[in-house]
Amino acid sequence: MGKWDKEITPKKSLFDLNINQIWKFRDLLFLFVWRDFVSVYKQTILGPLWFFIQPILTSITFTIIFGNFAQISTDGMPKIIFYMAGITMWNYFADCLNKTSNTFVVNQGLFGKVYFPRLIVPLSIIVTNLLKFGIQIILFIVFWTYFYVTTDTMQPNWYILIFPLLIIIMAALGLGFGMVISALTTKYRDLTFLIGFGVQLLMYGSPVIYPISTVPEKYQWIIKLNPMTSIIDTFKHAFMGTGSFDGYNLLYSGVFAICILMLGLVVFNKVEKSFIDTV
Repeated sequence: MGKWDKEITPKKSLFDLNINQIWKFRDLLFLFVWRDFVSVYKQTILGPLWFFIQPILTSITFTIIFGNFAQISTDGMPKIIFYMAGITMWNYFADCLNKTSNTFVVNQGLFGKVYFPRLIVPLSIIVTNLLKFGIQIILFIVFWTYFYVTTDTMQPNWYILIFPLLIIIMAALGLGFGMVISALTTKYRDLTFLIGFGVQLLMYGSPVIYPISTVPEKYQWIIKLNPMTSIIDTFKHAFMGTGSFDGYNLLYSGVFAICILMLGLVVFNKVEKSFIDTV
């Protein structure tokens, strides 16, 4: 008796992630990426220009409110480039978390009709946001180059080389948190309303609009508990020379990201078996 071309069998354990299946369905992954990337601004007038407009407008708003009115220090850095650095990094993490947290709810119709590795969907969100992040990094580099040439405040250093590591840690954090929340939303829909507010609130617990040096020393440990703190701070230090590099804090963020990613994979793996009965 010959073998089947494809066999769909139940997972034997929570740690059975079927990574080989994800590779086999990589074409579907790229299809989801293309769908998400194109559909966001498909019926807008400015289209992909919003990838540039959003961070610019946000940076200008932060410059006016926090830089000029509130007079919050930027450690001697030009205000708009200081805020743009924090916004660019934060937006990638926040977008990954927000969109993956709705995986089961948004795709329940699709999941209930056809088989494919469910992990494909949150992974496609991470890749789609990575494309958007790449566009916004180019915008940041344009502004950074201008200030590097026209001022002597930009002091880049060799820590720029670990920039890819920062992206990986952010992606792992966003994916891990997103999958955990997505699993919880199958039973507790209230989380879908709270997640956006929670992420926004968490931003103010990160050095996006202020340098860590402005936080009283006895409270800095609270800010550093946020794994995004060391990532944003390292990025700013690498490109602008502001602040300082703390290897232990970055190691903490990396370990935290691995732990939350593994937890997210296990919870996601467990919930996907029966979520269609509860959504």
